[in-house]
Amino acid sequence: MTDAPLAVRPAADGDEAAVVALWHAAGLVVPWNDPLADIALCRSKANAVLLVGTRGDRLIASAMTGHDGHRGWIYYLAVDPAHRGAGYGRRMVAEAEDWLRRSGMPKVQLMVRDTNGAVRGFYEALGYAPSPVTVMQKWLADRP
Repeated sequence: MTDAPLAVRPAADGDEAAVVALWHAAGLVVPWNDPLADIALCRSKANAVLLVGTRGDRLIASAMTGHDGHRGWIYYLAVDPAHRGAGYGRRMVAEAEDWLRRSGMPKVQLMVRDTNGAVRGFYEALGYAPSPVTVMQKWLADRP
């Protein structure tokens, strides 16, 4: 492993396979979300960005962020399990928050799946708190 610091940049053409592999390694991929479609949709919008963190030539972290014009969201925060505990997750959250601030968003939200309870402490340590809301959904396309 290289001693290079974490470099953060928007995802580029050719990053897709490494990002999907990272998301699988981090346990973020679920059957009803096609990660390649999520990446393509994010990268096609001006109000969203997929940030990736690299050390040397290896992609080891990600954070997808975007906004709806009222509030920002963070999705797909991932750090390669072999690189956890080095502050890369905190760095990716900070980079996503900075992108949202520059976009004029006064608030950021994220969702944690009930099956991913271990990450709640991570977000709480960064100042995130549960919201007194119920998230509801409706599929507009056929669910995979």
